[in-house]
Amino acid sequence: MRPLQELVRPNVWNLQPYSSARDEYKGMEASVFLDANENPYNAPFNRYPDPLQEELKRVLAPIKRVSPEQIFLGNGSDEAIDLVFRVFCRPGVDNVVAIAPTYGMYKVCADVNDVDYRPVLLDDAFQLQADRLLAATDERTKAVFLCSPNNPTGNSLRRDEILRVLRGFDGIVVIDEAYADFSCEQPFREELASWPNLIVLNTFSKAWGCAALRLGMAFASEEIIALFNKVKYPYNVNTLTQRQALELLKKPYTMDKWVADLKTERFNVMRSFADLPFCERVFPTDANFFLARVKGADAVYDYLVRLGIIVRNRSRVELCGDCLRITIGTPQENCKLLGALRQFRN
Repeated sequence: MRPLQELVRPNVWNLQPYSSARDEYKGMEASVFLDANENPYNAPFNRYPDPLQEELKRVLAPIKRVSPEQIFLGNGSDEAIDLVFRVFCRPGVDNVVAIAPTYGMYKVCADVNDVDYRPVLLDDAFQLQADRLLAATDERTKAVFLCSPNNPTGNSLRRDEILRVLRGFDGIVVIDEAYADFSCEQPFREELASWPNLIVLNTFSKAWGCAALRLGMAFASEEIIALFNKVKYPYNVNTLTQRQALELLKKPYTMDKWVADLKTERFNVMRSFADLPFCERVFPTDANFFLARVKGADAVYDYLVRLGIIVRNRSRVELCGDCLRITIGTPQENCKLLGALRQFRN
């Protein structure tokens, strides 16, 4: 890895971050708070939230097998993705490299931040070829984005190829593990000590069933997390989200049951979907969704919409012609989907 100072934008490295009232006083033993220009009425919602979410990180750390100092919490994973660009990439100068197809927000954030985005196609099995990806990097490449399990393909990238990228690239490697809880692969966040250039993303939106909370996670070295905290907005995670997340973390076995149930449903739905006469292929997946190639994806999608059943048409995405992405729902929702598709006539 290049020295961190060489990777960080000079203005960010030298930045004096905003110091909020809650940064300057962190104690809870005081009884009168007159330091943050808050309205004294309507407790507890009148008080600003903990800007660094310290209690939540203390509870989360042992569950994720990292230290609290290695955790960044943001307004969805999208905030952490955007911070990679804001911290490391000089607008109009630097570039990032990513696999294709993959999660669309990497490119959106690159475009917003005026950073050249270089996609490298996966192979026909939706797998990463590290040599091709590394060949797309140059001295101005600050970050590489990998999503595993990948979206929209659902498959985990081969671990040996990811390791080749980590060994072969001297900038920041971002591995988005939003769907890792549905996979049997060991999460890379447990290997932070081995890779100082690694940032691993995760979220409460998928396995934890809390997309409405908008709570994303990033795991990295203490130095990288400190840079994220330096650049983020002061109160980026609200009190209601922090409290609900703490309640969730008291019941980790509930999440485990949801994941187990969804994996069982995933197996059953994929098997039934493969038997549909217009299905050409169901691709392997380690996520809570699967990708399937069908005859006439547009017609199938429009038919389902008319019945009030919404899936994702991915036909315009690279390598995904005539493909639908199906999220695994409840048994009742899945039965409704399959029942409708068995009646489809093209």
